[in-house]
Amino acid sequence: MTSLTSSDLFLLSSSSVAPPNSLNVSSPGGGGAMSSSHRKRRTLVAPEMNLSLDQSEGSLLSDDFLDTPDDLDINVDDIDTPDETDSLEIWLCVRPDDTPVASAKAGPAGGSGDVDEEGNVNNGRLWRSVIIGEQEHRIDMQVIRPYLRVITHGGYYGEGLNAIIVFSACYLPDSSCADYHYIMENLFLYVVSSLEMLVAEDYLIIYMNGATPRSKMPGIGWLKKCYQMIDRRLRKNLKSLVIAHPTWFIRTVLAISRPFISVKFMNKIQYVHSLDELAEIVPMDHVHVPECVVCLNSVNTMLFILLYCNHVFIHLEKQ
Repeated sequence: MTSLTSSDLFLLSSSSVAPPNSLNVSSPGGGGAMSSSHRKRRTLVAPEMNLSLDQSEGSLLSDDFLDTPDDLDINVDDIDTPDETDSLEIWLCVRPDDTPVASAKAGPAGGSGDVDEEGNVNNGRLWRSVIIGEQEHRIDMQVIRPYLRVITHGGYYGEGLNAIIVFSACYLPDSSCADYHYIMENLFLYVVSSLEMLVAEDYLIIYMNGATPRSKMPGIGWLKKCYQMIDRRLRKNLKSLVIAHPTWFIRTVLAISRPFISVKFMNKIQYVHSLDELAEIVPMDHVHVPECVVCLNSVNTMLFILLYCNHVFIHLEKQ
């Protein structure tokens, strides 16, 4: 075997093919060999791009680059947003127990729960916030639940929205019950706030006094506070206070109350001694009459008939 000399190696390295540095493109019908006349060099040119921040043509902020497909368009009207009533649903009638509003100072005795800085017992009770005389008050609805029938709406009379408000004293709590003053405090706020909600124009109050024991009759202080707390508009729009089945006790209470009750208000008081007399003043279609008052009215009617018959017999005997 013949060895390669250094001169032979030099010739071999000089005659080796250099690596391609261009892209050769052959004709469609060309063969394996390529002639130098068919060789072409293709240069790839990058597109021009404007990197400025204005919205001129070719800029990154131009409309060509900012266009989005139709399927990515967002309609704001179709997005579900919380309704106003969703956030105010609880706020309409119930307020959190830690809300700093005016309420009864002394809670019911024996009630469990924490006592806040204002002395309110927060033991899971149902509270209602009301506005009376531009001041916010809080009513313990749980403690007055058995006595809510004390005030009802009796429909309308005359022309327009002249409301009939029925106050049934027989549904008041007995003065001997536990937490009587706390109940009456919250019941007072409930009665006054109900008047403001039920009355739109002129109105008439029917005070069902019949079949009410003396232990359930409200005191003079409670009546005075109720009168003073009523808004001036309500006192002015009151056309009449009809007291059904009055007793000497209620007459005495009204006589004692004259110093703090205006003369105009006293002139609006009427007395009726039977439901038939009441029906001559207002329509009774929607007036709720307690069962005990109906029984009392029947007894009084029977007594009246007996007394009348007795008077007739005495007159006939004298003849």
